[in-house]
Amino acid sequence: MPDLSPTARTTVNRGRKRALADRERLHQLLADGLVAHLGVTMGEHPVVLPAAYGVDLEGPDEGGTLYLHGSVAAGWLAAAMVGDVCVTITELDGLVAARSGFHHSMNYRSAVLIGRPRAVEDPMERGRALDLIVDQMIPGRAATLREPTRKELAATAVLALPLVEASMKERDGGPVDEPADVEAGTWAGVIPLRRVSPGAITAADSHGVVPPHVRERVAALGCGTRV
Repeated sequence: MPDLSPTARTTVNRGRKRALADRERLHQLLADGLVAHLGVTMGEHPVVLPAAYGVDLEGPDEGGTLYLHGSVAAGWLAAAMVGDVCVTITELDGLVAARSGFHHSMNYRSAVLIGRPRAVEDPMERGRALDLIVDQMIPGRAATLREPTRKELAATAVLALPLVEASMKERDGGPVDEPADVEAGTWAGVIPLRRVSPGAITAADSHGVVPPHVRERVAALGCGTRV
């Protein structure tokens, strides 16, 4: 695969020093993220919607495949199928406190994907896509669940977006201030941020103990499991 930003639409113009060309960095961000934002044009106005997603780097589309799902009755679905869409994924890693408001910033990783989505109709691909979306939240979860019913599948739309047309930017590090502001003595620094869980909470009508794949997910988020 080529490096990122293969087209004019995904070529970074502002803040080029934060742009990344390594496609593997995009893959890592997609693995870390949990929420995508889908931008579509609905009639005379744009709409940006949060969505769960799944990724198949070996998928059938060029560069791999990003999967999104939603209700077949959703208004955005028809809009997404008649033109290109934009999907963004952002992970916030820190708040950067500088010595002036102008230089305040954030440490982040952010990707922009642009392309024409397709409706996934093949039953095997649909099933795999829905499993990937579940496993994006809790790896290993899909294998423990029953098969979806016909009614559930009929009510669910699955979209696939190629990963080929993408760009990514990243900021990491401390504040960058004017020398005069540094000499003024105001505190500056970074407040690191990370996603954590207070622990798994077992449902009142649940059976058995917290399964290993849930314990592993909680552990990966940095906390022990509460049952």
